[in-house]
Amino acid sequence: MSAAARARALADVGRLDQAEQAVRAGLVETPSDPELLSLLAGLRRMQGDNRGALTSADAAVAAGPGRAYTHIERAECLLMLDRVDAGLAAAREAVRLAPDHPEPYRSLARCLTLRKEFGAAREAIGRALAIAPRSVPDLVTLAEVERIAGDRDAARAAASRALAEDPEDIESRWTIAVLDAQRMRVRESMRGLRQLAADHPGRFGAPVLSWPVRGLLDGLTLGMMIGVPLAGLLAVVARWWPASLLLSRGVAGVMVLVAVGMALRVLVPAGWLPWASLGLLPAHTRRAVGVRLVTAGVSVPLLLWYAVSAPGLALALAAAATVVMLAAGGAERR
Repeated sequence: MSAAARARALADVGRLDQAEQAVRAGLVETPSDPELLSLLAGLRRMQGDNRGALTSADAAVAAGPGRAYTHIERAECLLMLDRVDAGLAAAREAVRLAPDHPEPYRSLARCLTLRKEFGAAREAIGRALAIAPRSVPDLVTLAEVERIAGDRDAARAAASRALAEDPEDIESRWTIAVLDAQRMRVRESMRGLRQLAADHPGRFGAPVLSWPVRGLLDGLTLGMMIGVPLAGLLAVVARWWPASLLLSRGVAGVMVLVAVGMALRVLVPAGWLPWASLGLLPAHTRRAVGVRLVTAGVSVPLLLWYAVSAPGLALALAAAATVVMLAAGGAERR
């Protein structure tokens, strides 16, 4: 078995470190092999080493400038570094080199999607599917294009077609779970994610399974960023227009109702799993989420207090809580 074949077999079962070792062993014998260099770039990218991946992809292109797959890998690496325009140029070069193969069009579609050129992205992935109508990766890419474009029905249809071809396909199952979450079908989304985590624990762990709690906190933080300053502004205007105070209290009351309603809608059907998953998060993430939970638990009663009796202290404390939630959210994402 060649070094490239051995590396692909290891990568297919999630043994990325060993796959990289196999590639590097092969490069000792043939250091300018474009296939091995492209594989090394892909493996480094999959392990989060995006800059190192681009270095390997550049080397692959230099070793095999006429090979479309080297440009495809370089495009994927550039996208991971948010260099979308450069990625688009690489994808177009891959299309030029291999216009009769679906893979370059798939890469091109992803680049165009990130540029929000959805019509052109649909055309590109349509070309890929015209070449390989039953290709699961191309159907998944079509689903992703439609999901990002906002057409959830078309996205679900494409993902369902991919699942019909391969019921165990990870990306299709993930897309369906994401679409369920976006439609607030929380129970169905968690069921799909739980099955994915059972089949692929290394990829779908605590960060994914805890999304109902963390997503709810994100929504509450966004609502407070908008609602608390608005309530404060209306409270200031009340010095000249007394009726504005009633509007300010009304804003606070609406925030409380929305927060409680969303919590019930998300957390009840999600069940115990998101809460159990919080304990498995990295320590810094766990601390940040804990701060956000405590702050959220304090801010809602503060807003209710303000809505009922309008003390300025309650609104000031709610504003301070908003700042804390924002800071903790930033720490969580680092």
